[in-house]
Amino acid sequence: MKKIMILLMALAIGVALYEQSSPDKNVYVMVVAIVVFMIGMMKLSSKTPSKNQDKEEDDDIQKRR
Repeated sequence: MKKIMILLMALAIGVALYEQSSPDKNVYVMVVAIVVFMIGMMKLSSKTPSKNQDKEEDDDIQKRR
């Protein structure tokens, strides 16, 4: 799933860059490519743990004592 999302995001970036360089720019294609990229980033980053997660767990343990 992760590899598919990365491939889809790379494809969206490629389409957006190609559309940007063409003489007849289509805004709708660029907007869709950016939306696909942002949704992909959101899904990939949702699985990344927070830096503060360990600190929050330690704080919760200390509060219980």
